[in-house]
Amino acid sequence: MLLGSERLIASSRLNGLRVGILANPASSDRDYRHIVDLLAASSNFKLAAIFGPQHGFRSDLQDNMIETPHMVDPRRHVPVFSLYSETREPTQEMLNLIDVLVIDLQDVGARIYTFIYTMANCLRAAARAGVPVIVCDRPNPIGGVQVEGPMLEPGFESFVGQFPIPMRHGMTVAELARLFNEHHAIGAPLEVVPMEGWSRELYFDDTEIPWIMPSPNMPTLDTAIVYPGTVLFEGTMMSEGRGTTRPFELIGAPWLDGAALAARLNQAGLAGVYFREIVFEPTFQKHARVPCGGCQIHVNSRWDFEPVKAGVAVMREVFTLSGDKFQWREPPYEYEHDKMPIDILAGSALVREQIEQQAPLDDIAASWRSGVKDFEQLRKPYLLY
Repeated sequence: MLLGSERLIASSRLNGLRVGILANPASSDRDYRHIVDLLAASSNFKLAAIFGPQHGFRSDLQDNMIETPHMVDPRRHVPVFSLYSETREPTQEMLNLIDVLVIDLQDVGARIYTFIYTMANCLRAAARAGVPVIVCDRPNPIGGVQVEGPMLEPGFESFVGQFPIPMRHGMTVAELARLFNEHHAIGAPLEVVPMEGWSRELYFDDTEIPWIMPSPNMPTLDTAIVYPGTVLFEGTMMSEGRGTTRPFELIGAPWLDGAALAARLNQAGLAGVYFREIVFEPTFQKHARVPCGGCQIHVNSRWDFEPVKAGVAVMREVFTLSGDKFQWREPPYEYEHDKMPIDILAGSALVREQIEQQAPLDDIAASWRSGVKDFEQLRKPYLLY
């Protein structure tokens, strides 16, 4: 299997150009070689600028809404521009330094993961400036077959959701670039470099590519598998496991009876998953250094597991068990000051309203299937594999 970045570096496409690269630590190949090092080592073109997404080019900032400063790379002596700073897209002054912008980012397959919107913002800036963009493709770590979850509805756009796609979209980063650029009419001069040897049914550990954390709270593939559902807990005052070694796999709160929660969930008939009672103590963020009762989500069959349905199931049961102790998180969230964080994450107010009304879980899941079906048709012209 060859990554898009490996194919690009082996070609002559960049020869004679001043190259800008949008990357972070996960922008590495099977031999752990980072794309910035490979670009810097070439005498055929010039590495002129580095761009970093949320959490920074070095991915060293833990939390959301912590902006990254611009800097000069001390080893390569080129500017490093943060696209999670006072600007979310490259400025004209930044683009004046380069002839082409290469994007090599590892997505995790969920609508709310911000790297794909940094890519979209780069496409917008490039369209205005006439700067070519090359997107190097990487695997969707949770496969390219399964699609699930509510669609983003108009009026709920944010930096964790710019386009109407399901929570689990089943597309690669280059496929999304094509969808954004063509269907949503960004109109940048875009090229994509597909992978060789990847097929849609593959999960990340079916490839030869080493897992390097795409962001600080995405430590393992197990995290990515549950993330499209449990990320919804960022919209509550419960802990989603940040500050533990198993973020997004651990869900809990100080007032919660983990045994009761796990029992109710294991009786709910959810396929491919087991919920285990646990007590954990986050070291930072919500409920730091306070014991939290809750559950750990153990996926035992990836192909049967529906992460969004499972995440909603946990939230629905916690809402029932917790009474007045359960609280939605208040704004701001990702710089949105008017909308409820849970609504921004879910893509509309519907999931919150369904949970408050204690709608049956199967009815909640059924409410997004029409949108998923329409999206599966919409995405077909943009698929590469």
